[in-house]
Amino acid sequence: MNPHPAPVMGATALVIGATGLVGRELLRQLLDHPAYARVIAVVRRELDLTHPRLDIRRIAFDRLEEELEPELLRDADVYCALGTTIKQAGSQQTFRQVDYVYPLQLGRLAKRHGASCFLIVTAMGAAADSRIFYSRVKGETERDLIALELPRLVILRPSLLLGERAERRPGEHIASLLARPLGALMVGPLAKYKAIEGRVVAAAMLRSARQPGPALEILSSDAIASRASGTC
Repeated sequence: MNPHPAPVMGATALVIGATGLVGRELLRQLLDHPAYARVIAVVRRELDLTHPRLDIRRIAFDRLEEELEPELLRDADVYCALGTTIKQAGSQQTFRQVDYVYPLQLGRLAKRHGASCFLIVTAMGAAADSRIFYSRVKGETERDLIALELPRLVILRPSLLLGERAERRPGEHIASLLARPLGALMVGPLAKYKAIEGRVVAAAMLRSARQPGPALEILSSDAIASRASGTC
């Protein structure tokens, strides 16, 4: 695959999933970044944030293809940080809608309307043939986005995400308490299992969009940490 050209200044970023753990931090970093003249946040509910370069678009995600204006995507860096849990979604069908249908619709729109690159957060263990429903849906999303042959697609597969969430997830909270002291022991082949901060994932997404690279990149959790720090 041919390498994607170096990004330009005065760029546009479009973010979907801006209210989640990674998305909130990503939005903050994008607004702080000098390369972006415009940051578009596509949301389902009101976003309590103002900034001279922030353009908030409230859209029904079920009508994404009808309501998202084509010019918003043209030459844009498109960031997808959508994600939920089956418990939060309430059913496997709703989970699949959020984690597969919406990202794939956005990917199609990005391809159709000339987006510069598409970056998405999935999860460690994503595999379309997995017996685990969560991992299988993530893998199907990756597979079908790859099939679109976007100009540049960056897939980030973080391990357990650390950080303050808007909603409380008791299981993840307990896991995060255990993950922090164990992190120092996870080196070498175990590094990809080390828990990672949401802000680090956001930084890796931004750095990936702002540097040239191959048409397809898939970053494991340890590679995400390296990308965020600028070591790869």
